[in-house]
Amino acid sequence: MSLRDRLQTALKEAMKAKQADRLSTLRLINAAIKDRDIANRGEGGEGMVPDAEITAIMGKLIKQRQESARAYEEGGRLELAEKELAEITVIQEFLPRQLSSEETTAAIEAAIAETGAATIRDVGRVMAVLKAKYAGQMDFGAVGALVKGRFG
Repeated sequence: MSLRDRLQTALKEAMKAKQADRLSTLRLINAAIKDRDIANRGEGGEGMVPDAEITAIMGKLIKQRQESARAYEEGGRLELAEKELAEITVIQEFLPRQLSSEETTAAIEAAIAETGAATIRDVGRVMAVLKAKYAGQMDFGAVGALVKGRFG
């Protein structure tokens, strides 16, 4: 079952169970995906984005929620921070398992070997390989720093 189908099924189940918070989060995910579908058609694409791109969209949604939750906590708005964290939990249900630090290090080593990277100028190629293989399974902001650290 594709990721898009799993999201639709979860949306229907949340409607039937009258889970308002879960339903609003699932609708938010669907809206972000539909926005990307429309943008893809405007760029001459075939319309519906693949699961890998949906995973990337959901990763961005999680990052946005983490930043919002942090801002709310700093502002003393704990109830809003909890709502953001609850949305993260719902989104994460549909993402692949995050790689451990050991698995991330092994993936970086494999990507460096695969690309033949030797200098800091090769970081972009290494990151492209990692993003293609491990979309949604690692934090690419942190991984970028690790890859650069290998050459710096």
